[in-house]
Amino acid sequence: MTRGAGMAGRPVQPGQGPAGPAKTVPSAISVRGLTKAFHGRRVVDDFDIEVPTGAIYGFLGPNGSGKTTTIRMMCGLLTPDAGQGTCLGFDILRDSARIKAAVGYMTQRFSLYEDLTIRENLDFIARMYRLDDRRGRVARALADLGLADRAGQLAGTLSGGWKQRLALAACMIHQPRLLLLDEPTAGVDPKARRDFWDEIRRLAAQGVTVLVSTHYMDEAVQCDFIAYIAYGRKLIDAPATEIPQRLGLVTWRVEGPAITALEAELRARPGLRQVARFGAVLHVSATDAGALDRLAGEFAARGTHRWQRQTGGLEEAFIWLMATARDNFAAGGA
Repeated sequence: MTRGAGMAGRPVQPGQGPAGPAKTVPSAISVRGLTKAFHGRRVVDDFDIEVPTGAIYGFLGPNGSGKTTTIRMMCGLLTPDAGQGTCLGFDILRDSARIKAAVGYMTQRFSLYEDLTIRENLDFIARMYRLDDRRGRVARALADLGLADRAGQLAGTLSGGWKQRLALAACMIHQPRLLLLDEPTAGVDPKARRDFWDEIRRLAAQGVTVLVSTHYMDEAVQCDFIAYIAYGRKLIDAPATEIPQRLGLVTWRVEGPAITALEAELRARPGLRQVARFGAVLHVSATDAGALDRLAGEFAARGTHRWQRQTGGLEEAFIWLMATARDNFAAGGA
């Protein structure tokens, strides 16, 4: 497969509408027990997942946690040591070539030819896929990603955001059904990042299934579903909005003067496992709601800081998950 990504199917329709329950959408990916080891260390350990067709599914975790390896095995691009499953209806062990033809893969690093123009790069990709009506496909790709006015510009002279658009156009030129994004918005400005995600949501609405590997929270919150992976193990996967509730995480927001001194005092309290700093604000979280509420009441009674109970967010959830994860590359790790 090359630098490439898709269409087909229908978007996910969760829940129930006025006409009754939504139709069941088949899984784009269904895998069980995926395992991969390098040099005697398991980088992916017994991974299971179901990815609905048309979903934007984020794989969140720190660098080196096995996200990209997991995605490549799920899509038949890397052979697992153990496990099985299907991707787009094809067996991931036997039908790798057929899966590759239906997948677009956008790598973290820009991998097109900088000494070719935008149009020449897209035409080259179309030739590699042996597509018919190359001229029409290139024209549509230029129009869809807003590249038509820059079609004659050399790729090497583009800014990060425009290179990102070109890479996505190259991914989509063969109209694949599955799009893989590896740290897709690294190094681009906030506006380019918003524009990129607007385009990804448009593709998902057309039925393209999107897998996103990231360690950026502002990318993860764009996803419909999130699987959190640390040290090769899946810690949780669920609809993004449900993850804090599934953990049972309660959070108090704290603001006021001398916040650093308060942070140190809270961290020294026995049994209080999570105090996270967000600028001039602290988020104090726990799964024992009663104990945390009593602690908040004790500190709020001092009258020095404002304590406000709130629903735990994704970032608090992932800090909590990381605190419980065991590094399989640390001394004695499995």
